Amino acid sequence: MNIRLERPEDYREVENLTREAFWNVYRPGCLEHFVLHHYRGNPDFIPELDLVLEEDGRIIGHVMYSKAKIICEDGHVVPAWTFGPISIHPRYKRKGYGLKLLQYSLDKARQIGIGVVCMEGNIDFYGHAGFVLASSLGIHYHGEPTESPVPYFLAQELIPGYLHGVEGTYHTPSGYFVADEQPEAFEAYDATFPKKEKLRLPGQLV
Repeated sequence: MNIRLERPEDYREVENLTREAFWNVYRPGCLEHFVLHHYRGNPDFIPELDLVLEEDGRIIGHVMYSKAKIICEDGHVVPAWTFGPISIHPRYKRKGYGLKLLQYSLDKARQIGIGVVCMEGNIDFYGHAGFVLASSLGIHYHGEPTESPVPYFLAQELIPGYLHGVEGTYHTPSGYFVADEQPEAFEAYDATFPKKEKLRLPGQLV
């Protein structure tokens, strides 16, 4: 297993990997590959944390990170960060690769001075990587009541005490909504990949 920075020549392969990993998981089809395609040119994108995982010389995993923000009630903005999509090829899922890639990327994030990582996900999985409910750290999720624990909204301090005295609302970076904002561009982009059947399955969010 080898983890390294993504290179420009990897872009199409990684986008196809992302498409395969998310297809029909959260919705019929998926949007994540288009988000990644656009995000590399976004000023919030963090190139130092744009990582691929290789096994036997083949790319089987990828993760990217973005700058985000926590807005306090007095208007003070606290820098925050997030990650995703994080992708593991379907043939390699449930073998520990995703957790290894995530833990490696979090160690790198800590080394470059990132203070807190917020994300939307399942605590049963991400708890193994040190994430807790963000509400327990005083961070609320935009669009939800501040008193709500929001079980899918998680956070992890990478610098101990980074959130000391902070209470505020996390806002998902706007770059993650590019497919909703540019539906025609998304459809044209997705059409450049091999055709796959979109299915509505139990457990999807949309």
